[in-house]
Amino acid sequence: MIPLRDSTRSRAFPVVNVGLVLLNAGVWFYLVTLTPAQAVGVFLQYGFIPASVGAIDWASPGALGRLPELAVPMLTAMFLHGGWMHVIGNMIHLWVFGDNIEDRMGHGRYLLFYLLCGIAATAAHTLANPMSDRPVVGASGAVAGVLGAYLINFPRARVLALVPLGFFLHLTEVPAAFFLLVWFGLQLIYGLGGLVGVSEVGQLVAWWAHVGGFVTGVTLGLVLARRPSGAR
Repeated sequence: MIPLRDSTRSRAFPVVNVGLVLLNAGVWFYLVTLTPAQAVGVFLQYGFIPASVGAIDWASPGALGRLPELAVPMLTAMFLHGGWMHVIGNMIHLWVFGDNIEDRMGHGRYLLFYLLCGIAATAAHTLANPMSDRPVVGASGAVAGVLGAYLINFPRARVLALVPLGFFLHLTEVPAAFFLLVWFGLQLIYGLGGLVGVSEVGQLVAWWAHVGGFVTGVTLGLVLARRPSGAR
């Protein structure tokens, strides 16, 4: 299912959410101007490599001084994408659901929430794949956090979704709780089943990053919300 819009209307302009969408899009358009070799170099430098955690001798005196080596790519990785479908899919979900979470939390809290969900998602992927030397990139984990927070704060909202049925596309309106729980259930099934998804550019799908981001979003969605929960 592809979300097109929801029934919840924001009370204020979602400046942070719009900024995040524009920043992700801008970085993607920059990436497409690079040669394949240059793009790979960007992914290796600014994507997060799970094996880099184990490469640090945490018992050594200077181990804490190497934390920026992990912190910086954890942040930059969530603004990189590996293909058109990757960035478009993430930004559609962020556009539909993110404005309401920003409205509920406030601009500053929402930005902090988004970044924390992205970091937690990368940590979950690293725990599941500690030896991986493939850079993980994408906003999926942070966006999954937004979905988790939406489930908690707007469970009675409605989502207009585009549902592929064979060669046809069907428009239908479904409860937000149903849409989000189905989405999360699929991520959990793929993660628990050890299934490996491959994107259109041959990149592995980080299912546990999605799960970790969603669970973090549910938790922080309860903590950081400023107003009483419930769809409007």
